[in-house]
Amino acid sequence: MSITPGFTAVEIRRFVHEYDGLAYGHKSPWLAERKLSRHRLARWRDAVYEGDLERGLIPREGSYMTIPPGKRSALEKARAAEQARHEAEVAELTARVRELEGSNYALGKAIGLLHSLNEAEPADTPTTTDPSNS
Repeated sequence: MSITPGFTAVEIRRFVHEYDGLAYGHKSPWLAERKLSRHRLARWRDAVYEGDLERGLIPREGSYMTIPPGKRSALEKARAAEQARHEAEVAELTARVRELEGSNYALGKAIGLLHSLNEAEPADTPTTTDPSNS
């Protein structure tokens, strides 16, 4: 879910980082060029740095700029790095699960083959003595 219809979370995050990287005096023309309001960008910044952009959650806080922009960017980069680590770990574990499922499948086939070979052989009949010869 996006906090603004027509924009994805990836686009919003890119806009916020691009805006934060602009020098003083270049931000208003940048906003006008993209037809964005300061209020919308402020909501996006709050969602990116302090909220949950993917779920469209913006924190309820009365004061803006509680964290300096440099620290905000550092926090966002740390969150992105942590997210990338988690995604890599999930991919690795998924690959391991598929590998183990393949091993289980092969073992199941081998066990089934052994059972079928065992059933195909005639069972040894025990030798019995004829009771009349006793």
